Amino acid sequence: MKIVQRYVILSLLTVFSVTASAQIKNHIGLWGEVGEWSLLPQASQYPNSLGVAGGAGLLYDLQYKHLIFDIGVGLNYGMTSFNQTSNAADTLFNQTDIQGETFNYIYQVRDRRDQYKNMMLQVPIMVGGQWGRFYGLVGVKAGLSLMTKSFSRANITTYGDYPFYDDFRNMPEYQFFDNVPFEKNYNAKFNFNLDLSAEIGLRLGFLTDLRGFDVPKSKVQYRLGLFADYGLLDIHTADTKTALTLPSGYNVAETAPVYNTQSMLENITMNDVMTTKNFASSVHNLMVGVKFTVLFELPEPRQCVICRDDALFYKAPVKRGTKINKD
Repeated sequence: MKIVQRYVILSLLTVFSVTASAQIKNHIGLWGEVGEWSLLPQASQYPNSLGVAGGAGLLYDLQYKHLIFDIGVGLNYGMTSFNQTSNAADTLFNQTDIQGETFNYIYQVRDRRDQYKNMMLQVPIMVGGQWGRFYGLVGVKAGLSLMTKSFSRANITTYGDYPFYDDFRNMPEYQFFDNVPFEKNYNAKFNFNLDLSAEIGLRLGFLTDLRGFDVPKSKVQYRLGLFADYGLLDIHTADTKTALTLPSGYNVAETAPVYNTQSMLENITMNDVMTTKNFASSVHNLMVGVKFTVLFELPEPRQCVICRDDALFYKAPVKRGTKINKD
């Protein structure tokens, strides 16, 4: 009786595994995406950045009836910029000019722009479903920044603020400059990122719900959808830098005029905005765009239609004697 029960259980498991494996479809795929990329500073005087990003990668796709499970790896590259909407000023107080007059040396920054370029290794893990031509996926995307660059640009005007005179402006001989373009490139750093992701769209190409060996089926599937990725983690590292690192003091030649002297500009450093003091309590990632995926169905393992155990079905060969003729 126990032997019969074992055979029944094994038979049921075999039928279930064959049925399940017949319904599971495995695919290998390629995806590409492009969209708008923003950094969202929280509790900040700066508005959100605006930019563009794109990515591509490989994925493994499993489909069981209406269920979809995707896991992959890819590269994402983006560029986004913060634009300062108001002018800023930094001051060197109590400076002395060549006549011995005391004044404040003012740096006025206009039209500042801080741009970030980032290349990220991305691992998406998504689950969802498909119904007819519609599909939807939700999940997470883990991201590790491989290379991050920042570029800062502004127009800087310097002038002297005197207590008893009008401001001294546009006087290069005294190192008061008007609207001078200033640029700086840096190596930057983004922290590990984890995006909450959602994707909805359409399945393209030939689709059919019919079954049967003679029903034509396509081994290639296409998806076109809209997606949104929102960062759950703070990707910036807070710092205490100032927007401008100023020189220690006013430096002008004792003999005036000294034209085209730029030492008061050459000795400053423009720090990228995300490293400045009190820039934001946190900075989160946001990308929205369009994604295209192509899936290639993998060959199914061969199914055993009639399996025979050689030990059970083994038959001993029949020995045939040699006929002896007798006279």
